[in-house]
Formats: sequence, structure tokens, C-alpha cells
Amino acid sequence: MLVSLAALWLPILLAAVIVFVASSVIHMFLNWHKHDYAKLPGEDAIVDAIRASGATPGQYIFPSADDPADNMRTPEIREKWERGPAGTITIYPASQLNMGKNLLHWFVYCVVISVFAAYLAGVMLGPSAGYMRVFQVVSTAAFLGYAGSVWQEVIWTAARPANALRSIVDGLIYGLLTGGVFGWLWP
Repeated sequence: MLVSLAALWLPILLAAVIVFVASSVIHMFLNWHKHDYAKLPGEDAIVDAIRASGATPGQYIFPSADDPADNMRTPEIREKWERGPAGTITIYPASQLNMGKNLLHWFVYCVVISVFAAYLAGVMLGPSAGYMRVFQVVSTAAFLGYAGSVWQEVIWTAARPANALRSIVDGLIYGLLTGGVFGWLWP
């Protein structure tokens, strides 16, 4: 017998709240991610140049050809890569930092991870499944949701491995908390 998502609304929401609070503690009080990003040398001149270029909000890679299919095919682009620097940059819209909006999106994301973990557990486990079995399934699913793609940043954008490892540890904590809530409140 399956366990419906409707029967799991309480652990879904409670897990999202607990992960939200845990992430706030990790980021605001423990300073675990304090050194994930460094200040760009010559920041003012670089920001002025980006502003003058007319670049709009989005993600960019440099150097790059006008047609991405030509990247690494033309001698000019290959030479630029060899000479450096090369990288990626994300440009946000010009505005006041809207932490409230970001936190709302993070909470919604936490709910979505909990919904998918609940769905997986609901189809795998029946009612009255034991705490440890629920904990195993939900913790694994939630961990994959929170940290499963972190290493891609290291592979594709040259993110620092130490940053990725810290984010993976965060994901492990969030996954274990989610599994604990589901194990505790499993119908």
C-alpha cells in the first residue's frame, strides 16, 4: 500500500521549516561559508567596464565567440583561452539586494525537495514503515536534492572544491534533518 502525499503534508512542511532554520544558522551564525567568494581585485574598474559594455542580467562565459558553436574552433578563441583569464560571470539586475525574495525562494525550494522525498518514500514504503527505513530513504532523497549537483559547479565553472565540499556537508545536514522529521512523523 502506498502513502499519499496528502498524508505527508505535516512532515513536508515541518522538514522545510527545520531545514530553512538550519541553513540560516549555518550561514548567519557559524560563518561556514564566509570565504566562499573572494573580492575581485580592481572591482570598481571591472564593474565600470561591465556597466559600460551594456551587459544585461544573465550568465556569461569568457572568452567566447559570437556563435557558441565556434568556441574552441577558431584560433582567436583558443589563443584567448590560453592567454587568460577565462571564467564565468553572473550579472544580477541592478537593484537593492532583496534578501526576502531570495529567502522565500529558498523556502519554496526546501518544500519542493521535501515533496519529492515524500513522493519517493510514499511509493517505496507502506504505512507503519519503521523509523530507520523511512530515515534512510528520505535522507538519501533529500541529500541528493540539496547536494546532488553541487560538484557540477567545480567541474563546469571552476568553483573551488572546498566550497563544494562545504555545500555538500550542508546538503548532508539538510538531508538528515529531513529524514529525521519524516521518520518521526511517518503515518
